[in-house]
This record gives sequence, structure tokens and C-alpha cells, in this order.
Amino acid sequence: MNIAISLWWLVLIPLVWAGLLLAYRAPLARLWREPVLRRPVLIIESDDWGPGPEPHARALASLTACLGRHRDATGSPAVMTLGLVLAHPDNPRIRESGFQRYARRTLLDPSFGSILDAIEEGLRRGVFGLQLHGLEHLWPASFMTAAADGPVREWIASTPGHDTEALPPPLQSRWVDGSDLPALPHPKTEVEVAAREETALFRDCFGETASVAVPPTFVWNAEVERAWAKGGVRTVITPGRRYTQRDEEGRPAAVDRTISNGQQSDGGQLYLVRDIYCEPSRGHTPELVLSQIHEHFQLGRPALLETHRFNFTGSPEEREKSLDMLDQLLGQALRHWPALRFVSSANLADRYREQDADWVDQSVRGRWHIWLQRTKSIPRFRKLAKLTGLALIGWLLLRLTGESSQAGVALVAGGSRS
Repeated sequence: MNIAISLWWLVLIPLVWAGLLLAYRAPLARLWREPVLRRPVLIIESDDWGPGPEPHARALASLTACLGRHRDATGSPAVMTLGLVLAHPDNPRIRESGFQRYARRTLLDPSFGSILDAIEEGLRRGVFGLQLHGLEHLWPASFMTAAADGPVREWIASTPGHDTEALPPPLQSRWVDGSDLPALPHPKTEVEVAAREETALFRDCFGETASVAVPPTFVWNAEVERAWAKGGVRTVITPGRRYTQRDEEGRPAAVDRTISNGQQSDGGQLYLVRDIYCEPSRGHTPELVLSQIHEHFQLGRPALLETHRFNFTGSPEEREKSLDMLDQLLGQALRHWPALRFVSSANLADRYREQDADWVDQSVRGRWHIWLQRTKSIPRFRKLAKLTGLALIGWLLLRLTGESSQAGVALVAGGSRS
């Protein structure tokens, strides 16, 4: 009797394991396909730069100096990618029209020459990378609809127009109609025209194609990707999922895709995932950010840190605090991970595309080791794996492959978080 029961369990448990793996095959396969980096990579990504007052040029110069003080083992300086907004509403002209006609000021306006000069200097020194964030951080037609009354009309009446960060969040989502909730995507033809217009202006401003794009507020869809591809965009920065709408409360919603590093978009671009927040003016500390960086490195992933212009263009106290935090963060990161590499997002994307063996682990053993660790990020799967004993099998396999795995070992070579 006992033998029969034992045999029954020997048959049943593997079937349960197989069913569990089958049920979670999609996320498990996605984690397996995600490339494994052989070295720690850190990129600071800062959005919303573009037309603005003279102090913004000085803020960019301060960032150039700060980034240039920190160099990796190859001598490369720390890199901050600038998510560039190429124009903002020309509020004085909109007021002159009686709030009836939209007008914009682009980065090519002579009054913004000092900002372009500061960006060019950062590029020359190798501390800036350029990314397209949008022609504006809004959709003009939706903006003008909302300008009929309320806070948007007050904003137009009282500001020059560059601080679009102050607008209601739904209106900052360029690729949906934020004048009404739930905010829905624009018609395909309008998206194509807008993408063509902004990629052309980017070339006019910087003399090069925008190879990387960052959707404003991370709300966009497949049509946007395809339209960007026609303008030369090869890489899309994401938060790890694609939000296509804003719901009745104005929150990003309607996720239609879960995204991993190295995955291909509907437009044929390569996705990168940016999911570590680094906003000094909101209380983020080097210690908090470093702990998240460490988790990414352990899983063979790059650490893309999201920050925004407002951290470095606010009050003198806020600017000093943010620069000091960034300085501390970079210094501590280099001490913890001497093998750390500083590159731009465009450069990292190229490494993924080329499957550069010096950067991307292609060994089955190395990928297997990291994959087993990545599966712990699937909450319900992790719990069920523990209950059924599958986690124990994974742990034993991890122990067997861990010491000989090149992945993970290389990521913490020369230092670790304590």
C-alpha cells in the first residue's frame, strides 16, 4: 500500500510541476529570452530637457562637470541621456489669439541658443546622449481643448510655457487625447504626421537622426512605434510594460504588452527597460538607488535610472541637493562595482543587437544560472513553486551551476553591496 502511494506521488508531483511550468510558460520564456549582461552597466536618463530659460543652460553645464568627474575602468565618463522635448507652447501668442490658436516655440529659436550650446558641449565631452521625448510634452489639439477654462487656461495666462511639468498628467501624455477621460489614442494618420514632424525637427536641431525615443509619461502604442521607425528610431525606452490609455482617474492603463530588455517592438525597434527612479528632490537617496542597482546587476540587467529636469532646475537648494546626490551616487557605484561601465542607451542597444560576446553572456550555463534567479520575480509562480517543491529543484540546480557561472560573477567582480 505504501509502495503504491509512493509511486502515485512520484507520478503526480512531476505532472504538477509540468502543469505549473506550462501555465507560466509566457513569462518564463520571456525571462529566458532576455539577454544576460556579463558586466554591470549604469545609465542616468533625464527627461524633459528642451526650450527653457537661461538657468537651464547653466544646469546642463553643472551636470556636464559632475558627470565628467566620474570615469569607469575604461576611462569613459558617466553618461546622462537627455530626453529632449523640442518645443513648448508659446503662451504669450496663445493669449494674444484669445486662447483660440495654438502656437509653439522650438529649440531652434535663437533665444534658446545657450541651451543648444550646453547640450553640444556635453556631447563633445561624452557625458550626454540624445533621446527624442517628443515635439512637445503634450498633444496640441488636446491642450487647446483643455485651455477653454480651468487650470490649463490659468497656466497659459500666467506662464511663458516651458514648464509643462505643471500641467495635469493626462495632458502630458502626448500619444493620447488627455482632454477627456478615459484618454484614448489618436487616429493612426495623425500619429504618423506627428512622428514625422518631430523626427524631422530633431534632425534639424542636432544634425542627426533620433535613434532612441522615450514616450512621454510612458503612454503610447504600436502605431507610435511604427511611425517612429519610419523616422529612424531604432530603440524605445520603456518602464517594462506598454500603457496605451489613461483611465477615468487619469492613471496610465490598458497594458497590452509586458517588455524585457532586448525584446523587439512592433516597429522593429529594440526595447530597453528603465525602472529605477532617481529623483533627489523627492527624497530618493544614494543608498535606496544603489540597492535597486544591485538587484539589477545580480539578474544580468543594466541599471537605467530615471530622473527629470525639475531636479536640476528648481530652487538653488534643490539644484545643489540633486547634484550632490548624483555625485555621491556615481562615486559610490564605482567603489562598489569597479567593473562598472558607463555607456549611452543607444550604445547599449547596439551591444544587444550585435550580441557582443564581450558584453552579452551567450553560454547556456551562464544564462541558466541567471534565469533561475529571474524566475523569483514572478510572484504567484514563486509561491506555487515553493508549495509544490519545484523551488527546491531550482535551488539545487542553482547551487550546482552557480560557482561555474560566468554571469553574475562578472557582474559583482571587484565589489558587492553590503
